[in-house]
Amino acid sequence: MIRGDDVTDKPVILWFRQDLRLHDNPALTAAAATGAPIVPVYVLDQGSRVRPRGAASLWWLDKSLRALDAALRDRGSRLILRRGDSETELRRLMAETGADRLYINRQWEPDAAARDSDLAHALKAEGVEVKGWNGSNLMPPGSVLNGSGEPYKVFTPFSKALLAQWTPPPHTLGPRALLTPEDVASDDLDAWGLHPARPDWSTGFDWTPGEAGAISALSRFASGPMADYADGRDHPGRPVTSRLSPYLHFGEVAPWRAVEAARKAAADGKAPVAQAEKFVSEIVWREFSAHLLHHFPHISDHAFRPEYDALPWRDDPKGLKAWTRGLTGYPIVDAGMRQLWTTGWMHNRVRMVVASFLIKHLLIDWREGEKWFWDCLVDADLASNVQNWQWVAGSGADASPYFRIFNPITQGRKFDEDGRYVRRWVPELARLPDRWLHAPWEAPPEVLRDAGVRLGSNYPRPIVEHDAARKRALDALKSVDKVRRDRED
Repeated sequence: MIRGDDVTDKPVILWFRQDLRLHDNPALTAAAATGAPIVPVYVLDQGSRVRPRGAASLWWLDKSLRALDAALRDRGSRLILRRGDSETELRRLMAETGADRLYINRQWEPDAAARDSDLAHALKAEGVEVKGWNGSNLMPPGSVLNGSGEPYKVFTPFSKALLAQWTPPPHTLGPRALLTPEDVASDDLDAWGLHPARPDWSTGFDWTPGEAGAISALSRFASGPMADYADGRDHPGRPVTSRLSPYLHFGEVAPWRAVEAARKAAADGKAPVAQAEKFVSEIVWREFSAHLLHHFPHISDHAFRPEYDALPWRDDPKGLKAWTRGLTGYPIVDAGMRQLWTTGWMHNRVRMVVASFLIKHLLIDWREGEKWFWDCLVDADLASNVQNWQWVAGSGADASPYFRIFNPITQGRKFDEDGRYVRRWVPELARLPDRWLHAPWEAPPEVLRDAGVRLGSNYPRPIVEHDAARKRALDALKSVDKVRRDRED
């Protein structure tokens, strides 16, 4: 065990949150360096204003906490579990252990940051030392500003500024041994009921949560699929994406390790530089989302561009239900929504298509879609979720223009040209020829009959006609653009 200059018999409480790893964990490294006993704790926060996790995220959390506990036990420690209000549970833990220090990797989402700030001020006033580190971002949100000291609102200059300033921290493997008091009470994780039951809707979740799973996923991606990332990532039927998003969200791998792995793959000749740097840009897009939410916390439930809050959204329960169930009659949309429900994840290109369909074809408020994604995604991340939904809606900072409306037919034909993705997730259309797969209602009756497709029976007809929906959306969005111009005059 490493021993520092400030050795004390009083333990340090190490509060895990979205940093569920031992490697490259700044708070853990600092806690171990004190030489004091360490009390690793995870609190299932049920008393603060922080948004509760969705069901799919809780599924992931259950497995990730088990993996973290196993890794700690390998080092002679264990993970203490508590449930309730974070401040109440941490104070109780301090009283039980005599701990007078609390070490954390900071959370940057506005409500979580405010909770942590309030707690730190209260504890420091009582003589408890509270220290925090950045363990989840390349650079702390708020630290990348333009020449006028203002936050960036456009991605490209933000990306250039961040990468120019950023220096990867040294790699740390975590301590080989940890001393944790033996008599600290812990909840039983099974009693938390994070895994679904009656029914278990997670049987299609093909994931390995935890730090070991993250390292394996990053290694697999860097040694193979990354070589075709920039070109292949838009094609959902190809296994080219990294699938690292849930590992990054839960902090099972540090984002700087992902960047370094990409650049090492390029340096070793395993991937062209352009392909690796495209992946790096996606990591920086994640950063951009976090920085925007930090500077503009209202975007979690209001439009970044305020005129979009006046958009005349439609109340369409039937349309929303058809969208959530993957029964819109548009194969690429339905494939994406079924992939989401079955696996807890959706391909990025398809996320844009299904979001555009909900917002612009159905004119349903983007917040309804964000809410559904929050509950169904294992990688549900507040900053990324609201930023990406507002990008599609046109209401975000560096957003897609309002008149950009994805055509689900052409998107399917362009990016699922061989139909591999649709045939997997919409098997009732599997026997349709490629020519008709993405618009089955255009197929001749004999083609539908031979493929076993009965429109309106075993597969729905489109719930809205594309051209009519596009015109309706443009009319609504033009009214918003007029509000913007009036405000600027």
